[in-house]
Amino acid sequence: RAVAMAAGCGSGALKRCLDVLRDARNDSEQFAALLLVTKAVKAGEVDAKTRRQIFNAIGFTFPNRLLVSQQPPDGCPEHTFRALGLTLLACFCTDPELAGHSQILNKIPTFNDILVSHCDPDSASMIDDAYQCLSAVLATTRGPRELVTKGTVAALCQAYLSGGYGSDRALTLLLGLLAVAEEKCWQRDAPHLLAVLGKLSEDFLRAEDMTKFELCEVLPRFIPLSPPLTQDSQGSECLRRLYEGLNSILCSKLSQSQRDPALKLAACLVQACGSEWIPAGSAESKFLALLVNLACVEVCLTLEEPQPLEAEGKKEVVTACYVLIEMGIQECLREEKPLLGDAQKTQLISIMEEALGAVISYLRQVKDEELRDPFVFASVRILGAWMAEETSSLKQEICELLPFLVRYSKKLFKEGSAGPQPELLSSESSALPQDALRLLLPAFCHLTAEEKPRDILISAGAPALLCEYFLRQWEVLAPEHGALTPLPSVEMSLQTTCGIFLNLVVTAPDLIRQDKTFSSLMDALLKSLPVLLPQKDYLVLTANVVTLGLMMARILASSA
Repeated sequence: RAVAMAAGCGSGALKRCLDVLRDARNDSEQFAALLLVTKAVKAGEVDAKTRRQIFNAIGFTFPNRLLVSQQPPDGCPEHTFRALGLTLLACFCTDPELAGHSQILNKIPTFNDILVSHCDPDSASMIDDAYQCLSAVLATTRGPRELVTKGTVAALCQAYLSGGYGSDRALTLLLGLLAVAEEKCWQRDAPHLLAVLGKLSEDFLRAEDMTKFELCEVLPRFIPLSPPLTQDSQGSECLRRLYEGLNSILCSKLSQSQRDPALKLAACLVQACGSEWIPAGSAESKFLALLVNLACVEVCLTLEEPQPLEAEGKKEVVTACYVLIEMGIQECLREEKPLLGDAQKTQLISIMEEALGAVISYLRQVKDEELRDPFVFASVRILGAWMAEETSSLKQEICELLPFLVRYSKKLFKEGSAGPQPELLSSESSALPQDALRLLLPAFCHLTAEEKPRDILISAGAPALLCEYFLRQWEVLAPEHGALTPLPSVEMSLQTTCGIFLNLVVTAPDLIRQDKTFSSLMDALLKSLPVLLPQKDYLVLTANVVTLGLMMARILASSA
């Protein structure tokens, strides 16, 4: 009856089949009606309302039975029942509510099995349906966690590496899963993901056409922050290929659309491995210098435009350049086994100064409504890294920017809790940044030792902000009396803040006497010291607190 109807396959025929599905007296009638329904589904003739009618007519029970049925009808291919069941589930999955249903989530191992065990062209429709189901599950709230725990990452890796039908969809789905659950994916399936990275890096090295630049967009998702690739022989080989591939790209004449993804890939490698992915040697030091030079030129050209960041994707490119410049700063400071020669360091410092001048000019134009933009945070971060190491250049420009930096840090501090921050380009970095002050503490420590910037910081209200910050950081380090949480970044922030206060105690004693902030700080030091003294692992912080406390006690001795 259904086969006869299928000749027309009109909406009336489909409605009659739905009636058959609902009122079927046996499996044969239901199966016959399913032939027409699945034909209509595959032809794209089913709207959302009809999909829901199909589900209401048969529910999950009948597709579940089809999936486990071993005996196909006479004269039909081996997987006929399973293919029909999958088509129905794929149809249901187009409804987001049904895609997150436990009956669909329980089928994830079945979908995975289809991807890795069916590679012949006859199974194409089943593979398509399995990908449709997995893609729909990924888009649900519980989906990513369920996919990771039920083995989908490994299945997708195997499907991609096999190069069979649908392998391009496996890579697309992997990218989507890594975008929302990167850390969990690597924790559970690092060997499989490394195998994919191995293939991608090999393709990247060999490609001599636009594929090379397309892979620049894909590869960052497969470079984990943890575990470090440098600790694994397979990972080290991937890094070698990526270095050689990037070297061939960046030493060529490029358009902007080709250069941008290459800079973003290089920045991703820096965040994951520092400069360790760049081998030591004369040619390699030229590559490192070229990388930083290109980043500085990009920052200058972009930020000096009248409307610098309006072009789509420009903020991401400049943020990547900031990461490369920060590496340049660190490499110019490196004394043990330096990758750069003295002449290269001098040249890089000069061009980095130009780039940081452009960053300062940009920050001076930032409006109040833009303060929550993560790109502003990234710009403050790179400026903080520069100011922490280079105190003589751009001094006038930095002094003029100090009130903004204090106001910006205060706004973010008041709006959120100052705790450890995600990496600049990580998948978590979409979260609104909070702790800008942590990035500026080393610079403030240098600047409070000099009269002009110190006076500006005091006028801008930095001492009160720093005292509040110290108290908040202490609460993070010691949430319970007598117990310290091992957080190196918080401990370092407290030490550096003590250094700033010591500068103020020595150079501005009248401020200590007159500002009530320092009475509160003294009280905090007295309360924290008994907790710190028994802790052998916090000797430097303890020494800072003791020294600051004694210096302040001498000044505050006459106060109540």
